Amino acid sequence: MDEDADNTRDADAGRAEAAPSGPIGGLLRSLRNLLATVLAIAQTRLELISTELQQEIHRAAEILIWTAVALLAALIALFLLALVVVFVYWDTHRVLASVVVTSVFFLIAVVAALIMRAKIRSRPRLLDATLTELGKDRASLLRRGSR
Repeated sequence: MDEDADNTRDADAGRAEAAPSGPIGGLLRSLRNLLATVLAIAQTRLELISTELQQEIHRAAEILIWTAVALLAALIALFLLALVVVFVYWDTHRVLASVVVTSVFFLIAVVAALIMRAKIRSRPRLLDATLTELGKDRASLLRRGSR
């Protein structure tokens, strides 16, 4: 029986040594809480990054699919319209009709390229919300640290 009591006392003494009390224990608890807070903030920000990346990938894929559908339909329609114009003027001005149709196609291509360039330049910055939140976190931590 005395042996069990000695083992229990030794275990209690080991726990007391592992978790110091007093100012050092308070400091260690504060550091542990600070680390837990930093890890929680990092986890939240990583989840936000993941969500934003998924949304951006979904948005890009959706845009590509609808762009392909629109381009295919537009190209078929324009080709058929060009054929109609050339056939209407086949007997009188077939060369002029062909040049006009070709010029219209070229003009459409130039306008589409300019619109595409404007869309690419005006897109939102990748991970904008994440970067904004990280900036707020940094400012908040700097304010707390300067107190």
